[in-house]
Amino acid sequence: MGNRLPGIGTVGRVAQPEGTSAQEHRTTTAEQGRFCVARCTCGWRGPARRARSLARRDAETHETGGAP
Repeated sequence: MGNRLPGIGTVGRVAQPEGTSAQEHRTTTAEQGRFCVARCTCGWRGPARRARSLARRDAETHETGGAP
């Protein structure tokens, strides 16, 4: 397994927060270095984008059922 960065690993299943239904999607965007990524309470994660507007659009598309 070559050199691994501390604190970097893989993400398994993300637990669903209490108070959200199985069909409710709450998305957020987070910055990771030069990139922005959209995330959802269902565990979905969009691709890393350099443009925040694209990450927001990914999140909106997911909320409306356009992405798995």
